[in-house]
Amino acid sequence: MSDVKSGFSIERRGLDLRFRMVTLSAREWLAPDFVRVRLTGADLEGFQSLGADDHMRLFFPAGPVDSVEELRASPSREYTPLAWGEDWLDVEFAVHGDEGVAAPWAASAPLGSQIGVGGPRGSAVLTGTPGSWLLVGDETAIPAIRRFAALIPVGAPARIVIETVSAGRELDIDAPVDVEWLHRGDDPSGSALISFVDGLTDAVGADPFVFIAAEQSIVKPGRALLARWGVDTANAVVKGYWKRGEAEYHAPH
Repeated sequence: MSDVKSGFSIERRGLDLRFRMVTLSAREWLAPDFVRVRLTGADLEGFQSLGADDHMRLFFPAGPVDSVEELRASPSREYTPLAWGEDWLDVEFAVHGDEGVAAPWAASAPLGSQIGVGGPRGSAVLTGTPGSWLLVGDETAIPAIRRFAALIPVGAPARIVIETVSAGRELDIDAPVDVEWLHRGDDPSGSALISFVDGLTDAVGADPFVFIAAEQSIVKPGRALLARWGVDTANAVVKGYWKRGEAEYHAPH
């Protein structure tokens, strides 16, 4: 591990855990299997998300609920807040088939449908200035990658690499460098990213911030990359955002 002191760190900050009821007010398909929805409601006043990799929990009740207890008993999944304002919140969903509760809701729930939002309960905040950037993920990591990409100074050494199924499913990502898209085709999710990460030798630049998030199988090669580059694990994010065959799995905070 490098003895050179890094110019940045990841700081943990707690937030007040609140539960909010919100209404589906708009839906925009960005790719055949990727949708952005806008949630609105007065309960969103004061909503905060300080870290690009934050997680909030969305609750999907079968009908109207009368208490927070009822809301918390509903099926739920974790997502990254993309953007928000005083009374609105944008969230993006990767939609593959009709499995689970969240993606089908995002794809087809009638406008006016209500769900709950819990959290974020805390944030991991990138402070200081990395010397370079590596952002790697699959479709589920795109919202976090969007938020991290917005922090990259123009001219800083950076690579952004995203895996999707095939050509024609890429999205516009606002970033100071071109996004590199990998296509897994019929191979398992994460396979193209694993090959990419395993093949990385030289670091993208000095003092890199590394973010790697995809299916759970990416974690081992991601940690091996940190070791090869001499990156302190406390100053990097390597996560399995989901686990094949486990709908209830969510990434550790």
